[in-house]
Amino acid sequence: MADGVHGLMRPLACAHDWVERVLVPGDSAVDATAGNGYDTLFLARLVGPSGHVHAFDVQAAALEETRRRLMREGCGERVSLHECSHSRMREAVPDGVKAVMFNLGYLPGSDHAVKTVKEETVPAVQAASELLLPGGVLTVMCYPGHEGGREECEAVEEFLESLPLPQWRVVRLASANGSSDAAFLLAALRVPGK
Repeated sequence: MADGVHGLMRPLACAHDWVERVLVPGDSAVDATAGNGYDTLFLARLVGPSGHVHAFDVQAAALEETRRRLMREGCGERVSLHECSHSRMREAVPDGVKAVMFNLGYLPGSDHAVKTVKEETVPAVQAASELLLPGGVLTVMCYPGHEGGREECEAVEEFLESLPLPQWRVVRLASANGSSDAAFLLAALRVPGK
């Protein structure tokens, strides 16, 4: 998957590594921001034919691209696509998911005015934390470099920092010597047995 240690220095590669460690065939997972479907396909492969993935996006074109990608790979039947904000996750997803992935911001190559916003993302992250099983992981790729991005990232980080010990472990992976606008990863593990 990743190209050695260098690959694990990339936040998204690290998110995939953590999800891969907890998700097994038969599990349920959520891609809260389907985009072009790369994370949706990643999750669908991990849950296998006996598992299920719920994927959310507000853009019909993004979901259509995700659907095509899944069908090409023979994974379409294990994914439910929801054309709505991830803030409606609690309405659409049954309890008991093992992994939830967020990739905030806007869809590359699309209208940058259509993007995730803190008013919808924070309730979605809260819903994800409520749906997550013990031993599950929640990952959030944050992009502070666009308009509104920093405020969204800070609000998500503030919510995740409020999750109580010992039930939760929350980490932030960011470059210590990079730009303050660089993408970073927030991840929360719901501790098994708690």
